[in-house]
Amino acid sequence: MKIALIQSAPALHRRNLQTILEVIDRYAHCDLLIFPELALSGYMLQDKLFEDAWRVDELGAIAKASLHVEIIVGAAIREEGLIYNAALYFAQGRCVHIHRKMHLPNYGMFEEARYFSKGHDIEAFEGRFGRSAMVVCEDLWRAQTLARLSELKIDLLFLLVASPARDFGDEGLRIESQWDALAKSAAILCSAYVLMVNRVGFEDGIGFWGGSRVITPRGEIEYRLENFEPGVLEVTLSAPLHKVQKWMVKRDE
Repeated sequence: MKIALIQSAPALHRRNLQTILEVIDRYAHCDLLIFPELALSGYMLQDKLFEDAWRVDELGAIAKASLHVEIIVGAAIREEGLIYNAALYFAQGRCVHIHRKMHLPNYGMFEEARYFSKGHDIEAFEGRFGRSAMVVCEDLWRAQTLARLSELKIDLLFLLVASPARDFGDEGLRIESQWDALAKSAAILCSAYVLMVNRVGFEDGIGFWGGSRVITPRGEIEYRLENFEPGVLEVTLSAPLHKVQKWMVKRDE
């Protein structure tokens, strides 16, 4: 399977939809495209969120495009009067799965809990690439998330991120090292590939560092994009690990 990680710099505007459709058209030769957290909306929406949030039925153009290539995209989604920070999976002409971010940061530069409603669970879903799950950014910074993911017995974990650059040290970005520790732990505990897509660009003086990457079930970084630069990384994964292979991975650790 050929997967493209789209390390983009969304704007604080609904015109992200047109930009995403152009990217989809350009990389339609792939099997799956993955965009970062809030790629359809931009991150620092604040009060603008209430006018810019999307309904799923407004994303028919993405659904139509998914007849040719499957698509994962992050967006602010309006449902029954509530707005969620969500990851959406489009395939076969429709939205087949939605994960609503469960853990909303509300400290320092983050104010998500002020604007978004929180989701309540992580669910696995079956697709053409195997048994999969999606989480959004802060979700992974919880022990209960790792425990839940381990229970789901997934082959692939899609991790959509909007992580600001902070904590610069002598050895580089400390936040990058922390993300590596979390993503590698998830890969090893689940015996699953982790595909992490982080955004880049600036909003209100906040810079996002990128560094999107693919981590193998053994917890090794197999592919990665550069920090701070937009880019697209096309990768080819082996077939999802079957039960015997997953057992062998755990046995060898």
